[in-house]
Amino acid sequence: MANKSTATWIWYPGDFEIWLGNRFNNLRSERGALSPTFWKQDSHYPMVEFSKEVTFQETETIEIAVEGDYNVALDGEKVFGMQKSITIPAGRHKINIKVINQSCPPALFVQGKSVQSDESWLATFEDKIWIDENGDAHGSGIYVPAGRWNFNDITTPPSAFRLQTEEKKYDKCSALNNSHTLYDFGVETIGYVTLKGIKGDGTIHIYYGESAEEAQDKEHCETLDKILVEASADSITDLAHNITDCITSLKGSNDSFDYILRYSKAFRYVMIECEGDITVKDISMLYEYLPEESRGSFRCNDDEINRIWDVAQYTMQLTTREFFMDGIKRDRWVWSGDAIQSFLMNYYLFFDTECVKRTIRLLRGKDPVTAHINTIMDYTFYWFKGIYDYYLFTGDSDFVREMYPKMQTLMDYCLGRTDENGMAEGQPDDWIFVDWVDFPMHKRGVMCFEQILFCKSLETMKLCADICGHDDDAKRYGTLAQKLNNTFSETFWDKEKHAFLHNIEDGHINDMVTKFPNIFAIIYDYADEKRKEEIKEHVLLNPDVEAITTPYMRFYELEALCSMEMQDKVLTEIKSYWGGMLKEGATSFWEKYIPTEKGRQHLAMYGRPYGKSLCHAWGASPIYLLGRYYLGVRPLAAGYSQYEIKPSLGGLEWMEGTVPTPFGDIYIKMDRQHIHIKSDGGDGTLILKNKTIKITPHEEFDIPIN
Repeated sequence: MANKSTATWIWYPGDFEIWLGNRFNNLRSERGALSPTFWKQDSHYPMVEFSKEVTFQETETIEIAVEGDYNVALDGEKVFGMQKSITIPAGRHKINIKVINQSCPPALFVQGKSVQSDESWLATFEDKIWIDENGDAHGSGIYVPAGRWNFNDITTPPSAFRLQTEEKKYDKCSALNNSHTLYDFGVETIGYVTLKGIKGDGTIHIYYGESAEEAQDKEHCETLDKILVEASADSITDLAHNITDCITSLKGSNDSFDYILRYSKAFRYVMIECEGDITVKDISMLYEYLPEESRGSFRCNDDEINRIWDVAQYTMQLTTREFFMDGIKRDRWVWSGDAIQSFLMNYYLFFDTECVKRTIRLLRGKDPVTAHINTIMDYTFYWFKGIYDYYLFTGDSDFVREMYPKMQTLMDYCLGRTDENGMAEGQPDDWIFVDWVDFPMHKRGVMCFEQILFCKSLETMKLCADICGHDDDAKRYGTLAQKLNNTFSETFWDKEKHAFLHNIEDGHINDMVTKFPNIFAIIYDYADEKRKEEIKEHVLLNPDVEAITTPYMRFYELEALCSMEMQDKVLTEIKSYWGGMLKEGATSFWEKYIPTEKGRQHLAMYGRPYGKSLCHAWGASPIYLLGRYYLGVRPLAAGYSQYEIKPSLGGLEWMEGTVPTPFGDIYIKMDRQHIHIKSDGGDGTLILKNKTIKITPHEEFDIPIN
């Protein structure tokens, strides 16, 4: 018999994430104008029926709460009215509750001695396919539990979810003139500005900036607000959002009042301009955040590396919200290419599995598939890889089973857009992203980079089909992956250039060499050891090959070098690249960094003087690199049931840190003479140059290096 504390709000799987994601993705604004996504936004199902069969040992009363209108049927007979509780006699009974809600996902909470709402309930949107833990009896064939998260209080429904807030003060302020004041909050942040001690009539202009230059540039700053105060009408109006509040309800004893802006903004600096007979005594902010415990850690003898890890950690804290977002100022959207890196960094920092699942569900949306995820071909392929990564790190096969039908339909879409050789070819309505580059690079036709990601997606389908017990699917996807591997290897490898070439367009191969396909051939193990060495020498370490200028692709570039045991060089690169941002005053890591740029050049992107995001999730990659390739921890089997520790000081004198896992933490401390290891679970293998040692749970190991 389930305990009462297990009752939780449930909904049709994926619908809460889609609804919350629409609210999340539609918060972006540019200079006071709403800027929603340019890809399809799905909606939740407005009507959902929940069902469960339960045996009651005695007569029992159950409580019912819903989001929406509803009816209750007991053994097929409808109960009068929308009852908040019903009494059920002893015996075997079937409970059906149909909920209708247009504004937010229909959700249900049931609390009783013998039955609680949880993922064991069945759900349908009246497609006549029930979703249950067995699958076969109801026609779906796949186990997808009813949607749930952590809404375990009957009085707090899913639609009430909000991030937490905490008041924070600015570090300093400067009066620029009689009407302008600049406030510096010391670090990059996100939240709601609070105007304090407002008096008089007039307009308050609020200009936000990730830099002081941006906040003071009224004509070009990316985000701003405008507030109109009309005492005669007893009103204060947010003009950007057309929200009007009554002044009387806000006033204090001295006739001044405070006003909290309704929409969060990202900034470090805020400039306030008062127009008319109005003054603002002071400001503060409500910092908005998702509470996260940083389970992962890293410290070493190099203070600059420690500072880089700290700023990377703070960057992840800012960009880990309802979902893993890209940048807190721009775009404030959920992008698959950004998210897969956030997932990996998260596994070495927070190990927040729920945020990973929410993000994957939102990105996928609903069938039918009409475009690539975020409209980007490579982002679709990253989405597939993200699911298997999730399984490897967590061991959660139920989530794989939930997502598998949507993986199939998305893969069907991808396979329908291949050429006669089975290679993915960009179509006119596809965005082929790869990376932001500062050199001419053709992104049409058949690109080697895309084939490598596509091949990994097919391998992921094979692995997930195996997990779900679909042998025929696994065989098919495995065959397709092997065929594609052979095709792109034969087509794009150039023996003279010792590299994979760029693309085929209009039937002709482009012999350009870029780092992108060659990096992924190493990471995904699509090059043998001989080719890897050739790529390293002739591409990765070749100054004549165009350099990568975004942290996004530096993530993969440095991972490729680390996988070839070049941690000494990578440490130097981390200090130069991320340390370079710190020397420029970064308090969170940027979307892009070009060391040769100076001053305001660091702020510009997309043809806009402040278009660059100075807090971008993909900038936090040292978290992953230091945990994965210096502490050297990685799962070998699902959920860390087996794992490897292959540490490398990489030029450091000593290092120590923790890596979070499903069973607890793995702690490592190492210097040039000894390594100390403690693990909370799993079967580990320590690999040193001259020895291999088994690491068993709940024991401490002190091992000499030589």
